[in-house]
Formats: sequence, C-alpha cells, structure tokens
Amino acid sequence: MKNIANFLFEAGMLKRTPRSGFQFLGTGAESVAEHIFRTTYIGYALGRSTTGINVDKLIKMCLFHDLPEARTGDLNYVNKKYVVADEKKAVKDLIKTLPFGNEIQELISEYEEGRTEEARLAKDADQLEMILALKEYKDLGNKYADEWLVFSMKRLQTENAKELARTILETDSSLWWFSDKGDWWVTGGKR
Repeated sequence: MKNIANFLFEAGMLKRTPRSGFQFLGTGAESVAEHIFRTTYIGYALGRSTTGINVDKLIKMCLFHDLPEARTGDLNYVNKKYVVADEKKAVKDLIKTLPFGNEIQELISEYEEGRTEEARLAKDADQLEMILALKEYKDLGNKYADEWLVFSMKRLQTENAKELARTILETDSSLWWFSDKGDWWVTGGKR
C-alpha cells in the first residue's frame, strides 16, 4: 500500500505541473492534470462515437498519457529543441514499484507507438484538448490562437477527430451555457 500511496502523491504532482506552452501564447494557464482531465472526456466521446473501439483502454491511455510529466515536467515545442526528457526511464522507474505497473507501461507504450486505433484516438484526444483551449482563448480575443490552431489541426489522425475539430472551430465556446440570451439573465428565473 505504501507504493500505491506514493503513486497517488506522484499523480497529484500533475496538478502542480504547468503546461508550459501557454507562456508563448500569452494567455491561458493550465496544469498537466487539467489537460489530462479534459483529454480523458474527449477520449471517451471519441471512443463512443467510433465503432469497434475498446473505450476502456482508450480512456486509460488518455488518463496515463502524460503521467511521466510528474517526473520530467512538461516540455513545450521550444524546450524540445534543446532538452530531451527520458520519459521511458520515468515510466520504468515508476512502474517497478506498482502491482499494476505493467498495465500502465503497456498503455503508455501503445499510446506512444500510435499503431492501434485506440492509440490514434488517444493522440487525437490530446490534440483536441489543445484545440478546445485555443478556441476558448480565440473567443476571448487572443490573436495568436488562430496560428496555433493550424498546426494542432494538422496533427489530427482520425476522421472523427477531424470532424469534431471542425465543429469546435465553428462553435462559440460560451454557447453551452449562454445560448439563451432572454429574460432569464435579467430575472434569474424568477417570475
């Protein structure tokens, strides 16, 4: 149980590990854990809308895909020009202490290799999370988000993800809660 407790503390480090790329965008800030959270929801949605997918495996890939960053930190594209993180060693060191470590290693390896449909969907979920964030920042006036969106869109691999991304770009990010612009916003639902 001690090793499992340590694993849970390590996973908690992801809440305090910033996604470093947003410093170049000029707006936005999120932790790796926040990124993983929405990526997992996206993976679920992609898996449920694609036939023949092991949704359980896909969700687990999304959940663990950035786990090594608790040890390596999040390297953005500029960092990666100069620094190489040994994520395989980070995973190897982590999993040797856990009774379910081999499963985590297999999921991360499958994700990294990207050969299965679940892995491709998990990678797309990772990119779609960035696309959602960029669309939110664009809607709030960040003029650089459009440039970043072009590259994120090019990384998508599956047709379902590409279709979802197009829909995301056509949708105002506030419509899910602010589509009814009627009297409710004046009266608060009181008659």
